[in-house]
Amino acid sequence: MEDYEEGGENKGEETPSDLSVRNSPSAAAGRKSSLNNGVGGENTKLTVPLGDSVEWQRTIEKVVKSVVSIRFAQIANFDCESALVSEATGFVVDAERGLIMTNRHVVGAGPFTGFAVFDNHEECDVHPLYRDPVHDFGILRFDPKAVKYMEVSALELRPDLARVGSEIRVIGNDAGEKLSILSGFISRLDRNAPDYGDLTYNDFNTEYIQAAASASGGSSGSPVVNIDGYAVAIQAGGSSESSTDYFLPLYRGLRALKCVQSNEPITRGTIQVQWYLKPFDECRRLGLVPETESLIRKKFPDSIGMLVAETVLPEGPADSLIEEGDCLVSVNGELLTKFVRLDEILDASVGEKIQIVIQRGGVDFEIEVKVGDLHAITPDRYVEVAGSTFHNLSYQMARQYAIPVRGVYVADPSGSFRLDRDRGWVLESIDNKPTPDLDTFIEVMRTIRDCQWVAVTCRNIQDMHTSSTSITFIDRHWTGQFRLVTRNDKTGLWDYTPLGDPLPPLPLKPQSANFTELNNRNIGKAADLIRCFVKVTCLIPIKIDGFPRSVKYGQGLVVDAEKGLVVVARSIVPYDLCDIIITVADSVMVPGKVVFLHPSQGWAVVSYDSSLVEAPVESAVLSKEPVQRNTSTIFMGFSANSRMLVAQTTITDVSTMSVPANSQTPRYHAILIDGVTVDTVLGGQCGSGVLVNTDGVVNALWLTFLGERNANSGRDVEYRVGIVTSAMYDILEKLKLGEQPKLRILDVELSTIQMNQARIRGVSDEWIQKVEEVNSEHHQLFAVKKITLMESDVILSVNGQPLTRVSELDVAYYNEYLDMTVVRKGQEVQLKVPTVSTDNLDTDRIVVWCGAILHEPHHAVRQQIRKLHSGVYVSAQMAGSPAYQYCMAPTSFITHVDGKPTPDLSSFLEIVAKIPDNTYTRLRIVSFESVPFASSVKSNMHYFPTLELVKDKQVAGSWKRFTEDRMGKRGKEEELGQKR
Repeated sequence: MEDYEEGGENKGEETPSDLSVRNSPSAAAGRKSSLNNGVGGENTKLTVPLGDSVEWQRTIEKVVKSVVSIRFAQIANFDCESALVSEATGFVVDAERGLIMTNRHVVGAGPFTGFAVFDNHEECDVHPLYRDPVHDFGILRFDPKAVKYMEVSALELRPDLARVGSEIRVIGNDAGEKLSILSGFISRLDRNAPDYGDLTYNDFNTEYIQAAASASGGSSGSPVVNIDGYAVAIQAGGSSESSTDYFLPLYRGLRALKCVQSNEPITRGTIQVQWYLKPFDECRRLGLVPETESLIRKKFPDSIGMLVAETVLPEGPADSLIEEGDCLVSVNGELLTKFVRLDEILDASVGEKIQIVIQRGGVDFEIEVKVGDLHAITPDRYVEVAGSTFHNLSYQMARQYAIPVRGVYVADPSGSFRLDRDRGWVLESIDNKPTPDLDTFIEVMRTIRDCQWVAVTCRNIQDMHTSSTSITFIDRHWTGQFRLVTRNDKTGLWDYTPLGDPLPPLPLKPQSANFTELNNRNIGKAADLIRCFVKVTCLIPIKIDGFPRSVKYGQGLVVDAEKGLVVVARSIVPYDLCDIIITVADSVMVPGKVVFLHPSQGWAVVSYDSSLVEAPVESAVLSKEPVQRNTSTIFMGFSANSRMLVAQTTITDVSTMSVPANSQTPRYHAILIDGVTVDTVLGGQCGSGVLVNTDGVVNALWLTFLGERNANSGRDVEYRVGIVTSAMYDILEKLKLGEQPKLRILDVELSTIQMNQARIRGVSDEWIQKVEEVNSEHHQLFAVKKITLMESDVILSVNGQPLTRVSELDVAYYNEYLDMTVVRKGQEVQLKVPTVSTDNLDTDRIVVWCGAILHEPHHAVRQQIRKLHSGVYVSAQMAGSPAYQYCMAPTSFITHVDGKPTPDLSSFLEIVAKIPDNTYTRLRIVSFESVPFASSVKSNMHYFPTLELVKDKQVAGSWKRFTEDRMGKRGKEEELGQKR
């Protein structure tokens, strides 16, 4: 019943492998900083300089044939980057081999898909060939034969031509639509790499070029050319508070390109030290002696300073040899002050020892350091298991917080590994078994059973002083395969290797526990009610029906201890595609299953195996009588920390209410309920509880309901009110007898109107007198807002009885038709109104295609929309997927595929199954606001295969998953849900 959740507001987008919705991308497409530094993002327009000379015009005409727009997706959370879809720029550096240079933050460290659009708007796929472990450049490969209608030319890289005062042009594409050019002048060649913030990619150990060019998004990866048409640098970042831009020199990019062209490995060396270029005056304060300064200035008259150790990583090659604040004097006997030369020496010395002279406090120290392999501490594989992804901690992350480059990093903390913070976690152990590296982690996970509770210990790299231990439920049944994903630089893809099926759950054994006592004798037998409450946790592997959470938990009320029946709010248990965990007496945890979901009143019933619980659980006694306002009652509710709070109070009102619908994302909301309010502030503090008398009889359940989205906070508005037990009594009695209620409802939303409004609408004085006679507390009638009846109808009676209380509509539960008297346009009209069966209101079939979560429009959609445009409704989309990239927005309808109508999921699957992979599919989509538009989607079955989930209506909480074959037929079948 309680509307609490694990983790933060944005925990929702988790990624059970190849099944559920990936965490919404947290990284913005544009990379900017509100401080000194920032990075040009991927969605910016560049200005066009006016009055360019003839020489510049000729240069630009030549260069544009080499510049491409890159539309890409980073499809998984990996290392410093989150899954995202964006656009950037690149430029051809080898036309014969089909090589394009762009930024490393575009290519990304993890799985990448994308295509390039050339100046003549030809398009071809690109695949990653190289991404530098540190510096902000990467190389993409394309098939030169795919560009048929223009001659592609390559830009020559000349980083040596960058000069202070040189005039340059930044040439890029604005989303592939038109040429964008920006002019500027180089003002600095020796700026330290900009800092883009925590837990994100940052370049370091290199000089940056600074210019006043005012570039921002879309320009990422653009060539910075001089008047002769040479690429002297690559656009990488900029400040959002000034018109300053930062360009990466292309010395390392040129070397990498030459290695690729000559089929040589691109070696990258490191001693795990971050250096910072500091001016001589600052170096003197650190202990630089005049003799050394004079020597350096004489050797390098243009230098303004020296390289100083900023961060030395523990356990790295230089640990205990170099200290922060050391001034670098020479390497292998060669004086140096530039990062370029230091990189050259390190890259040429991988696995070898180098001699370094540093000056510390005015004293020279000569040390010998073995150069490590930078690629070896840059992850190129990850593991998917239990809805989360893991890889070895990278040098990028470790360097930011000066910690050793070791440990298993939780790249995507979702699924079973939802943690308090979104990112930054390093595992220490699982089930009390150490996980020092990825291979050990794999072996540990092989021993963990499905549905097993384990202790997970980890630290966040932003606070390594504190160890955090949590208890985790391992889900290996809803989520996809346990598999290793490895980068393949030959194909540009990441290959999947299965790591084995999960061990089955162990048989459950009974466990004993005792409840705490509520020492409050002033409330009589109500104190014993504490033994009627259990904690209900709902773990949701895939978001459907517009529900916004992945974990919900709160208190439920036991109504049949022998059968293990528990009443809980539907804001906690929205549907039965989930795992239910019942916790008794804060001690015993047993699995549960969904038994019943009320179609309109906002409550559900779950059950558990009572034979597994040896505890004095009691059944709550529910009242069959409705409560009256202004009567005394005892409020018993649970606070946010699951502590019971008690107050003697008064029922202030019992009135008809409907929880406001969420207009942005249609989802289940309670309608037509008699809401009970009380005169105590505890009602707003507690999300669950009961109203009970001193005899221990429960008169109402206190529940939380999810309503509309708050426009200011972005959070869901929560309504906390009581629901009278008399409204649920008959249904619960049937469930206790083992019967499944077959309910029917009047599928209509109503609003209350007072007698003055009723008169204006044409209600006669005779009917008004009847209302006043049958309901002395509330002189009201109901007007139709939506669905079934004509809007603005005023309902007078149902089956011959005046309708003044919403509970009187419960007669619809067992009647196929209702005889109704309504006032329509001022006239009384007799109607025979059909009711609707609730058997098929819940979603029972889901299709995952191109990363879009599709199902039939659920009941909330039907309540809020006048016309269903199709039976194919887009419920959600995976971050980094084709659905995300090509704007298959949630709450829209797919009406046609390649011109063929798709009235339902079956016809949709039949059509898309015949479309070849990696080709464009033309869709006709209608938005929720009934606006049609066309879109094209390029499939990617390697990363986003087509899946189908079908509910097993014979087994509660059980679903089957099918992988569709290329002819639209169901392939491999897997059973989902807890198996005990």
